Amino acid sequence: MFDLLQVVTVMIVALPAALSIAHALELPGKMRLDEETYRAVQRIYYPGFTIGGAAEPLSVIATGLLLFLTPAGTAAFWLVLVAFLAMLATGAIYWLAVHPVNKHWMEGQPVSASSARFFGAGAKREDREPEWTELRDRWEYAHVARAVVTSVGLLALVVSLVTRP
Repeated sequence: MFDLLQVVTVMIVALPAALSIAHALELPGKMRLDEETYRAVQRIYYPGFTIGGAAEPLSVIATGLLLFLTPAGTAAFWLVLVAFLAMLATGAIYWLAVHPVNKHWMEGQPVSASSARFFGAGAKREDREPEWTELRDRWEYAHVARAVVTSVGLLALVVSLVTRP
């Protein structure tokens, strides 16, 4: 059963890793877009990436459970701990850096009731209207950070699979 949990956890963590890497790989092309085109492109991510984002809280739960069940002090334990912390950091980067920008991009867009609640969550908008390039840079570079962090977490999990106590 433990082996199955390891494999399932890797698969769950792989989804947020893949999505954040996809966003990071788009950066060079998206940085060349003018404001109107960039804003139009940002709106295409809903609902696909938001549905895939459900894997993020699951990745924290799965790595936390795996960490709890992995024998303490072993190499595998430390690798799973790295993965768990990476997934926590991925979520923190989302809520602190990405979500406020998503909230801005999605303002006034037609979304489902559950999506309206989701995009409405979090801190209030800033007092001043930020420049669109500030929002773009924050969103893009936060996704690069998320790509790095989730990749570290995924790699740590995969290595933990072949590390025996």
